Amino acid sequence: MSNYGTPPTIPAAAQQYNSYVEDPKWQRKFSIIWASILGGFVVLFLPRLVHSLKNGRLFRGLLGISEGNSKNYTSVESTGDSPKRHRRRFTSVFETFWSVFWWSLPLVELSLGQVILAAAYIILVITCITQDVALVTYPNRAGFLALAQFPVVFLFATKNSVLSILLGPGNGYERLNFLHRWAGRGMFLGALIHGSLWINNHLVYDIPIIGQQKETSGVAALGVFCGIVLFSIRPFRRYFYQSFFVIHVLGYVAFFITICYHTEYASPWIFPPLAFYGFDMFLRFFRYRIKDATLIPVDSNMTLINVHDSNEGWQPGQHVRLRVFFSGRIFESHPLTICNAPSSTSCTPSQTLTLAARVKGDWTRALNVYAAVEQDRLRGGEKGAHCGVPIQVMVDGPYGGCSVDLGDYESALLVAGGSGATFTMSLLDDIVGRCVKLGRQGGEKTRRIEFVWCTRSFGSIEWFAPTLVDLASAVAGTSLDLHISIFVTCLCEPEKVPTIPNSDVMLMRPSVGTILQDFMTDPSTVEIADEGSVTQKLNWVGVGGGVAVCAAGPESLITATRNAAAKLSLTRGLELGGIGLHTELFAL
Repeated sequence: MSNYGTPPTIPAAAQQYNSYVEDPKWQRKFSIIWASILGGFVVLFLPRLVHSLKNGRLFRGLLGISEGNSKNYTSVESTGDSPKRHRRRFTSVFETFWSVFWWSLPLVELSLGQVILAAAYIILVITCITQDVALVTYPNRAGFLALAQFPVVFLFATKNSVLSILLGPGNGYERLNFLHRWAGRGMFLGALIHGSLWINNHLVYDIPIIGQQKETSGVAALGVFCGIVLFSIRPFRRYFYQSFFVIHVLGYVAFFITICYHTEYASPWIFPPLAFYGFDMFLRFFRYRIKDATLIPVDSNMTLINVHDSNEGWQPGQHVRLRVFFSGRIFESHPLTICNAPSSTSCTPSQTLTLAARVKGDWTRALNVYAAVEQDRLRGGEKGAHCGVPIQVMVDGPYGGCSVDLGDYESALLVAGGSGATFTMSLLDDIVGRCVKLGRQGGEKTRRIEFVWCTRSFGSIEWFAPTLVDLASAVAGTSLDLHISIFVTCLCEPEKVPTIPNSDVMLMRPSVGTILQDFMTDPSTVEIADEGSVTQKLNWVGVGGGVAVCAAGPESLITATRNAAAKLSLTRGLELGGIGLHTELFAL
């Protein structure tokens, strides 16, 4: 047999592009890059993880709300002041650097850091889709990259995520969910490019678009995905949340099925999302509780919900998803922030978990009306003090929490707008209890607290006045200095202003930047004037002990707080010992 020698090698430029060989390589490159960046953030947050593990905050609430005999808060005590001061100096440098990413623009929910992450992600997706490929001729690259984003979309979507544990308290799904939305957009971009170019090629070469199973299932998958994206836009998500949720769940199930029929290359990328979702469902099984509760309609705009036999199992600032069994609305669950600290630390222990449902939508309005009618029936039509309406509820949680431990800072500024006071009140209850009731067992450094609440009417102060009175009375004569400032933006029912110790009630719209700046200033009295009509005395913050700023409320308040904290941190952060910031945006 004759030997013709070594066969000739085809030049790379003349080789035909093999999509099913080359495109999976870009899937792997994309996965390695985003996983490496995520690993870097885990390492960056490792000190916070270790600190939360030492003080017992890391796993608190992991298995849901508990009942029984409450135990006092325990923590590792400091062995001396020098290590803490050294740690504070190191932390202040990091916090000052990190504050650059707090800046926010009006009407943009994301901070600068979040915008950078979202933009970097989209750039990564586009680069991997377009690099080294004639995309019009070979549109499969975009389809492969759409599949590679399945794990990202589900990793940042689940409420119980390993990632939330690794990043430490206060980094739950509600703070990571923006990456879920942008990963979904990146995935939609890949699917849209793949589908539109594929349809265009079929039209150019006169090939039927609907015919074989691959084509038909592909068009169906793209149609389902377009529906998911369309019904996920912010207005629909906010005003028709229950419809959005149902469509979202049914939509991704249908998309999973159609995409698996469309291509066999989808199967490997389906398993990680199923694992993330399975882990989420597994942990939720331990977090569900069916409890007896009472409803208290404080007025026509607020309903308090006291969940009985709930002493422990949550951290300040966390929320639960609540399902109330009333009037045939048992299939609706809504997120509500826990107003009080666990019984072991709370200065007003009641063996209950307290939630507040402000009337804003049809569910909260129906709950308030039901509670008012039932309360009137139980009282026999007689006027008198509020009495609880017995009810059964299902509690799922807790979730979320505050990423800033107030006990690590000498001073704390708590800012809330409207029903956002539920978040800051739980933080206040917790830190007051740790400093006053438990005598700073965990080495808490907090000395000064300014509690700021902006609300629309004087009457709404009654919602939380009893708790504020108890907390203000608890700190009287102690080493903790608490001042309460309530700003009312509407002149209505001024006769309903309750008496709260060491508090000021003002008819004005506050400036968070001015409040924070005056909180940093010494003289002993600082005047804040709005059109020359109002003055207020604020506490003075010492230098070197650090300042914690926590805010919860509408978007405008959160934006103002982020920008004010960033400006102060960049100008005086090292002098003040660092500024810690945590914000809770009350929006979907």
